[in-house]
Amino acid sequence: MNGFNRLIMLIIALLLIAVPVVLLLINFSVLPANQVNAVTGYRNALGGLDSLSSNFSFDAGARAVVAAVGLLLALIAGYLLLRELTFGKQVARKTLIEDEPGRETAITSGAVKQLAEAAAREAGATSPSCSLATDKSRYDVACDIRVPESENFTELATRARDNIQRVLEEQQVPVKDIEVTVQGTAPQG
Repeated sequence: MNGFNRLIMLIIALLLIAVPVVLLLINFSVLPANQVNAVTGYRNALGGLDSLSSNFSFDAGARAVVAAVGLLLALIAGYLLLRELTFGKQVARKTLIEDEPGRETAITSGAVKQLAEAAAREAGATSPSCSLATDKSRYDVACDIRVPESENFTELATRARDNIQRVLEEQQVPVKDIEVTVQGTAPQG
């Protein structure tokens, strides 16, 4: 999604959240109603809604439906807002491995993650859990592993890092950095 579309989605999400919050703050006298009306003119909009609602009779069932729709809108707005705000590092969904016209090849981030976890397992690590971040279409791989009690932590972490590096390079995955962290020992089984 390009930057302009993201900006529009962010504005819509903020409006869908900000308007009800401001109305609640006015209702509980946190914000002075006269000052908010001078800035936004919200009373005209509420007057229009009041005249619209006087044409219809709302019973308890209709009010419940309106409340459910309002809650659904708030949930959708929250989802859109969280989706547009990126927390942490961003991960490309797919990366071009070969960009020769007619022979374009891409790999998904899920495939890169599985390759890295399998490479760590192959090196002797237990329960590898890898996460990815991208920097200019090159992957930063962070892999958390557990080590069997009989193994040397440093040696296994180095072996796992080297094996992840080798496997990803064999698959022509652009890698910036690989970090392996030992989380503890693996239970004997």
